[in-house]
Amino acid sequence: MVKKIEEEKTVEELVPRRFWKWKKVFGKAKSERIPVQKTWNYAIELKESFVPKKEKVCSLSREE
Repeated sequence: MVKKIEEEKTVEELVPRRFWKWKKVFGKAKSERIPVQKTWNYAIELKESFVPKKEKVCSLSREE
């Protein structure tokens, strides 16, 4: 059994040219950092007068 040793390819070889302007976003350094916590990440303030509406549930098939 012969194993092929793949050469490490550069980003330019793997990604189409039209996406190169976004390659820094998907780089190793950017992908390993944690986003900054913001106050709006975890709270939705509702008005005191809000009353949830009861609506008919729409059933879906497995494919949907």
